[in-house]
Amino acid sequence: MVDIAEFKQNLGLREVPVELEKLIYFQNTISSFENYSQGFGVLIDDKSGLKSWSDDENFLNSMLPFAQANGSGSFYAIWNNGTDQPLNKMPVVVFGDEGGVHIVAENSIQLLHLLTFDTEISVDFDEAYFYREEEDYEESPDLNEYLRWMKGDYGVSQIEEPDVLIQNAQAQYKESFDLWFGQYFEDH
Repeated sequence: MVDIAEFKQNLGLREVPVELEKLIYFQNTISSFENYSQGFGVLIDDKSGLKSWSDDENFLNSMLPFAQANGSGSFYAIWNNGTDQPLNKMPVVVFGDEGGVHIVAENSIQLLHLLTFDTEISVDFDEAYFYREEEDYEESPDLNEYLRWMKGDYGVSQIEEPDVLIQNAQAQYKESFDLWFGQYFEDH
């Protein structure tokens, strides 16, 4: 169970994007961690994973880690890119457990849409992508509940080509993110 008050306090926020608050409610009451999308779960993160990239305060204050991205240690964070947009309109970044940092979604809703693919994200130095072998694929136990929730709350169906969404997010934010990130970490 993720306590929403603790989640907000941990990120230093008075409010979190409504999409994340609803997702936490979904995870806490309808499903559970890793049960609605393979490898994914909202969690309270102490930024230790971020600190392995840089301990610069500006870097740490601009990244809001909020979820496990896969079962091997990758995680998602919202990048507060310094614009005056609300957090739910800011890009989402994946930090790979074996290296690689990539923009994966233009905003919170797009990340939630990516999760409907129901497979762990793969992250390497050059790219982040979703792939599954259909003959080996085993649906998450609560995927259908998640799909119903996404359709009802956001009007989106299960994504067929997640990499298109990632490519669009990259087209919009990759260059500016790489420039910003390069201030704190050279070898990306």
